[in-house]
Amino acid sequence: MTQTLHSLSRHVTFRQLQIFAAIIRTGSFTEAADELFLAQPTISLQMKKLGETIGLPLFEKMGKTIRPTGAGEDLYAACRDLFRTFEDLEAQIADRKGIRRGKLRLGVVTTAKYIAPELLAAFGVQFPGIEFSMKVSNRDEIIQRIQNGEDDLYVMGQVPDDEVDVESVPFALNPLTVMVPRGHPLTRLYKPVSLAAIAEAPFLIREPGSGTRHAYLRLFAEKNLRPHIVMELSSNEAIKHAVASGLGVSILSIHSLALEGTGGPIEVLEAEDFPILRQWFLVYPKGKHLSSTAQKFLDFSVSQEQFITDRLLHLWPELRHHL
Repeated sequence: MTQTLHSLSRHVTFRQLQIFAAIIRTGSFTEAADELFLAQPTISLQMKKLGETIGLPLFEKMGKTIRPTGAGEDLYAACRDLFRTFEDLEAQIADRKGIRRGKLRLGVVTTAKYIAPELLAAFGVQFPGIEFSMKVSNRDEIIQRIQNGEDDLYVMGQVPDDEVDVESVPFALNPLTVMVPRGHPLTRLYKPVSLAAIAEAPFLIREPGSGTRHAYLRLFAEKNLRPHIVMELSSNEAIKHAVASGLGVSILSIHSLALEGTGGPIEVLEAEDFPILRQWFLVYPKGKHLSSTAQKFLDFSVSQEQFITDRLLHLWPELRHHL
């Protein structure tokens, strides 16, 4: 074992590991070469040397995509740990110099795209040297990213305890509400409108894998109801446009109306069993050591809870009756 480690430390270069990680991340030698501004023969030569040093195949081809072998997966996990250790060291050194620097990779479920950029912007005011990247995906894809360790932190509306072993920290309210076109017949019914009446209306639903979809379908099921689904859409923005156009009703986070407000073409319906008072969570793999930058962002986000609640109350004053 000692001899193997000695061999790796002598013959594996940091650049080779960067190239290898780029190939795994992009699934292509060509795309990795473009990303790193290297010629493809250089990429191929360095990977040949790395494979010879490891002594096992690192890649396998699945159609047109390059995937890691078992040994490649082990090496990729080690690469991510190594790169983050260096990033954390860079941030710590910058702190000692009085310079606030660092990198933060955030994975967010689709609905969280209405709250995460605002948090990042406010955090960036306090820490102007931080570089951010944010990946927006549905819940299933975010869970896959957690399993692969691709980001520092994840913003989710439902902690994936059943799928992966994680730590979670709640930091803000995420109320789900029934949204209808302004003047819709449901708005003329006795309030609160029954869930049965909502289930009978043409219903616009998010795609499988959406955490919001999972939450409201569970509520319908608990009441032995099935919504009258007329269309499945892959984003909250598409659903909002469809609701505003009169194609149906839906259930979305009140955060999704942050820009246009509640006085536009979409009306928040006073409905039975609503709002569903969910929370936003910052999630990361259990046992993972957070970088100093990630820990600072986590602490900052938790400190913003009351500010976010006040913003929601300003957006939808009716929420005050449900808190």
